Amino acid sequence: MPTSATLPVIDPALADVAKILIVDDSVVARAALGRMIDATSRFVVAGAVATVPAALEFLDRHRVDIILLDLELPGVDGLTGLPDLIAAGGGAKVLIVSSAAGDGAVATIHALALGAADTLVKPGIGGFARRFADILEERLSRLLDIDPASVAASARNEPALPTIAPFDIVAIGASTGGIHALSALLRALPAEFDIPILITQHLPASFMSYFAAQLTLLAGRPCDVAENHMRVRPGRIIIAPGHAHLRLARIGDGAAVRLTGEASSSGCLPSVDPMFVSVAEVYGARALGVVLSGMGRDGSGGARDLLAAGAPVIVQDRASSVVWGMPGAVVGATAILPPDAIGRLIASRRARS
Repeated sequence: MPTSATLPVIDPALADVAKILIVDDSVVARAALGRMIDATSRFVVAGAVATVPAALEFLDRHRVDIILLDLELPGVDGLTGLPDLIAAGGGAKVLIVSSAAGDGAVATIHALALGAADTLVKPGIGGFARRFADILEERLSRLLDIDPASVAASARNEPALPTIAPFDIVAIGASTGGIHALSALLRALPAEFDIPILITQHLPASFMSYFAAQLTLLAGRPCDVAENHMRVRPGRIIIAPGHAHLRLARIGDGAAVRLTGEASSSGCLPSVDPMFVSVAEVYGARALGVVLSGMGRDGSGGARDLLAAGAPVIVQDRASSVVWGMPGAVVGATAILPPDAIGRLIASRRARS
């Protein structure tokens, strides 16, 4: 396996496999990750370097599909170098593999908000066992669910925004790749946007307080982790906690949060489906559903209820999604758009209503 920024000679028979660049200052980690990758049938190591500058130099001369990035690097750390690596990668997805990406780590949410596709906790020396190899291959496989032709088309074409009916609440579901998409969507909303927003993002409970703080900064409006009986109020964001589904119940002339923990059809907790179903029951056609990047089918059942109630459902386009599982599973979506365009659509509709 290569240990410098030189492109190895790859068997022509492997031309269709995904090429990986490893960025890690540990020789042991680079070797262990390289062995795991080269043992798969879908991936091959194109290069392995120890620093962000070396990675940028490599990407200036070679194309890769996925970058494995450690956060704790000498000189320019992984978080600081992440935006430049994404730009230099020309569409390559970045998977953070770092011991600094543990449950509740601030760096994890920060990396995802900056555009990392996913994160994985790197085991300590001696911990690179078969189980980790299986997890790594599964995470890498998720990132291959991208159509290069659709990426190119998206870059060429500015999407037209459809006309949708007025709405009183926005409910957003997301998973893998969703935090970066949320960032783009929320940044497109003006400061005066006052419609309440509900978000179910697949994350462990330990991440939620920092996730809420990040969204407060991104959106320029208060963001709360949902609690039972919390009122839905104008100008605020409520996110599902990591241990329960975020549902709504009608109270008087408004709505309030009801947290539940029952099994969902998707197996997710929290799940997007219960949120969408309850929003359809409470708001009917005056709701707007949004499904962003994510693996699996969570949200597709609830989206069906929203559409049946007359509410529009907007899904993220394939080209901008890290994984087009959840958006692609929605049948009869009102529109398919990149996240920034979804944000502009939400903002422009409210401005006209």
